[in-house]
Amino acid sequence: MSTKVNSAQIKGRVVRNKAFKSLFIAATSIALIFLALLIYRILSQGIDYLSIDFLRNYPAPYIEEAGIFAGLMGSIFLISITAPVSIILGVSTALYLEEYAKQNRFTRFIQVNVQNLAGVPSIVFGLLGLTFFVYILELGYSLIAGALTMSLLVLPVIVVASQEAIRSVPKELREASIGMGATKWQTIWRIVLPASIPGILTGSILALSRAIGETAPLIIVGAAAAIYTIPDSFFSKYTVMPIQIWSWTSRPQEEWQYVAAAGIIVLLIILLCMNAIAVWIRNKFQNRF
Repeated sequence: MSTKVNSAQIKGRVVRNKAFKSLFIAATSIALIFLALLIYRILSQGIDYLSIDFLRNYPAPYIEEAGIFAGLMGSIFLISITAPVSIILGVSTALYLEEYAKQNRFTRFIQVNVQNLAGVPSIVFGLLGLTFFVYILELGYSLIAGALTMSLLVLPVIVVASQEAIRSVPKELREASIGMGATKWQTIWRIVLPASIPGILTGSILALSRAIGETAPLIIVGAAAAIYTIPDSFFSKYTVMPIQIWSWTSRPQEEWQYVAAAGIIVLLIILLCMNAIAVWIRNKFQNRF
């Protein structure tokens, strides 16, 4: 009797396994189909407008003269400020929570809130940046205000990714270092950080790739829709690629949609390169320890 019951349970599990496998394959296929259609539409509309002149021209009122140079350089300057600020603060926070902070209610409260902040809509960070950086610190609608706002946006993601990377370092390495007479900071600096850098860099690059494609927070903190110069200081006016693309898509003429598609191609290439670097780092160093 028990043999028959076990056989029926096994058959039921096999059927459920096949059903869920088919469901997952169908969901993945639908997502890939829509992604392929989106990429095809963007390429078919924008590839003819993508050229060297498009990359080095500033925005212009005429379609044949319009370019994305101001947005491209603005995005580069923005990320060049956002990256060091968010990575230094994020890794430092993760090191404190994992290596120094005592595990009590307060630290658990901090960790839960950091994880929750990673899922907060980006526009909320835009409102926070507007209140704190633009109005309270009086930085104005400047590059530094936008970069600090984007640092707040990606900081929780970097903290969580860094914590996971630090946790993945085997305890035996720490114990061996301390057993050899190293201090706690020497162990962190020479053992923990080198072992966790691949995970930290992977999470940081993926977080920054999100930042480079965001629009809503930067609109709130004053990124220009069209600008004809590149930033020359932290307090300069600026624009970024997503803002420039949004500006083109909001125009009624159909040709501007094709120009926007060319801008999307440039943005996608940059994002794919950043994600490819993250995958390469992960694959190269994940089995190091």
